[in-house]
Amino acid sequence: MPKTRRPYPPEFRRQMVELVRAGRSPDELAREFEPSGQSIRNWVRQAAREAGAGDGLSADERQELRRLRREVRQLRTEREILAKAAAWFARETDSLTSRPSSS
Repeated sequence: MPKTRRPYPPEFRRQMVELVRAGRSPDELAREFEPSGQSIRNWVRQAAREAGAGDGLSADERQELRRLRREVRQLRTEREILAKAAAWFARETDSLTSRPSSS
């Protein structure tokens, strides 16, 4: 079972990204510091996304996408409830108007 550890602080991640951009390789930094080379490459890729370069979504865009998906799910549920209520009221109104009046 792999060990889990606390996430690296954002400032440490920024420093690693700056070192990679300055010409150091992620594997070289991994030997010198604790995180794996792949983790450092992921941080560099994420920093590029945050800066608007590269493919993929930034953290803010992912957060907004989650929020919008949650909102769409809620709206669809509400629309379904309203459609069922409208159908029920239409049936009730129909049954009231089709009854013969006893007056």
